[in-house]
Formats: sequence, C-alpha cells, structure tokens
Amino acid sequence: MQRSVAILCSGQGGQHADMFALVADRPEAQDTFREAADLLGADPRDYVRHATDDLLYSNRSGQILCTTLALAIGTLVAHTGARLICAGYSVGELAAWGIAGCFPARQVLHLAARRAELMDRVSPPDAGLAGIAGLPDTRLHALVARTGTFIAIRNGQDAAVIGGLRPALIQAVADAKQMGAATARLLHVAVPSHTPLLHEAVAPLREYLYALHPNTPSSTVRLLSGLDGEPIFRVADGCDRLAAQVAATVRWDACMQACGEADAACVLETGPGSALSRMMRATLPNLPAHAAEDFHGVEGMLRWIGRMTQ
Repeated sequence: MQRSVAILCSGQGGQHADMFALVADRPEAQDTFREAADLLGADPRDYVRHATDDLLYSNRSGQILCTTLALAIGTLVAHTGARLICAGYSVGELAAWGIAGCFPARQVLHLAARRAELMDRVSPPDAGLAGIAGLPDTRLHALVARTGTFIAIRNGQDAAVIGGLRPALIQAVADAKQMGAATARLLHVAVPSHTPLLHEAVAPLREYLYALHPNTPSSTVRLLSGLDGEPIFRVADGCDRLAAQVAATVRWDACMQACGEADAACVLETGPGSALSRMMRATLPNLPAHAAEDFHGVEGMLRWIGRMTQ
C-alpha cells in the first residue's frame, strides 16, 4: 500500500521575491494565481518582485501570498495520487484545509484575506511576534510571565514563538539572551497572532467559516488541527478549532509528532522558506524532510515524493 506524504504549509515571515519561482509556469497553478491576483491587485508572481518590504510583510498580503504558494505546491503533489497528511503553520492551516478538499482555492484565498482583516481590526497597535529557542520550559514560562507576553506557537521542547506588544517583546528578547537563549529575535509579523490579544477575532471568523459550508476532508487525506495535532473528522469541530487558533497557542510540536505517528514516508514543506522542514528534521531525524525550495525543479520534487511513498 502506498505510504503518505506529509505536506507542511508554511506561515508568514519568509516571503521573498523568488518565492513562486518553482511553480510560476506550471499550468496546474495558474487558476490559483488568477484568484490571488483579484485579491492583491496584481499577479502574485509580479507582486513579490516589486512590493516594498512593508507590503510584502503586511498581514493581509503575507497571508494571501503564503496561502497561494501552499495551494500551488499542494495541487502538484495531489496530482501524484499519493495519500496526504496535511498540517499548516498558523495561516498555513487554511491552505491545508484547501489541499484536503474542504474548500476550493478561491474560498481559501478569500478566507485568508478575511482572516487577516479580522486580525488587523482587533490587533492592538505596535504589536507582533518574536522567536525564542534554547530556553527550557521553566525559563520560558518565567520569561513570558515577567514581560506580559504570551506563548503563541510551541515549536519544540525548547523553541517557541511568543507574542505581545512590541515594547514587551523587545524586553523579552533582551531578557531571553541574558538567560542563555540560543536564538531570540523579533519576527516580520505585525500582529500578535495566536495570543489572547486577538480573542475578538475568533467569533466573526468562526461565523465566516460556517457560512462557507466546508466539505469534510477527502478520504485520502489526514488533516491535522494546529491546536493539538489531532486529526479533523467533523467539519463543525474543525471550524471551531480553526477559528480559535488565531487567539490560542498553536502546538506545532504536536503536529510534527502526529506526522510521525501517522507513518508518513516523507515530509514536504511548501514554503516560502525552509523553517518547517528544518524543525521536522530536528524533531524526527529519521523522517526524510525537504522544503519545496530545496529542489531545482518540480519534476525532481515529484520524483522524490514518488520514491519515498512507494
């Protein structure tokens, strides 16, 4: 029996001018590019080459761009006929739902835009996220309690993303370095995603999700919830979880473990960037993991998936 490929849909922060290079000319991706162009006001392939950093990393544009790329990569992998495990990091979870067959691409992209607008509307000014690595749990919890920040994403045993107001994040980064953190830096994200500061976005996002009437995941796809790595079987439960994650900690560590427990043959990160595949290799070193950007062409990427899943 053919084994599964785990598709990890990346979140914001890694946008760059060449992020669509691998799939730019693929006919399977053209409909997704056209839908994204309607929301961005320009073809996404042109948008990333000409946008200022402020636009490239803005919440709305970033969410649409990352979702577009994940959907394009997911479409190519789905054409291989391989069984899929889908998980998404932050906004990447929207693309995971699309790849799993719950929404058509157009709805996923409009959902990304709506999610970003709701988050921007309720976000306090001068807020964001920071990455912290190399602090054990006791020190991390002491850090966020002392600085008034929140754990937004758990990436591993000693790695997390924290969120809050920017002055508090700056203090937390400085304190983390003094406490011996291996990494402590502000991220290119302007809202405190996955923290209680965005709780007012949850209810309207849940309402929007229900109004879209999503399908249950395809029978050949295992769709994981970002809240705890558990598979989604009931749409209503999934919608509640997908809405809740804008204001609650994402357990990416649990999602990675769930990919291993589901006996994935290999892992492909959609990008932009390769942060998720690096995390996966560190967490489950015996599970082959690559980012799409690791490959020189789509054919090589698909051949690798074919070899791994046979």
